[in-house]
Amino acid sequence: MSTQVIGFFAAAVTLTGFVAQVWKILRTRDTSTVVLPTWLLSALAFSVWTVYGVLLGEWPIIVPNVLCFLITGFIVALKLMPRKSRDAIADALVPQPS
Repeated sequence: MSTQVIGFFAAAVTLTGFVAQVWKILRTRDTSTVVLPTWLLSALAFSVWTVYGVLLGEWPIIVPNVLCFLITGFIVALKLMPRKSRDAIADALVPQPS
């Protein structure tokens, strides 16, 4: 098995965790458990990992870290925006049953 396959598998597992967090926020419309400093540090880490991957030319580092950065940014944005705006986005992406 090549090291790139292992890298892409690790990336898929990592992304699954972040997507699960976004799904929970959108479904519950609740960001009270989101710890902002932690997510800001995560965003910084993903951006630095992306730069590192670009410098090495390693796609298994670049792709997942760009995606994780984007997902993390979305979570931070949901945390910072007013509840009415967050609910409108959640309703557009995951409508509540009537």
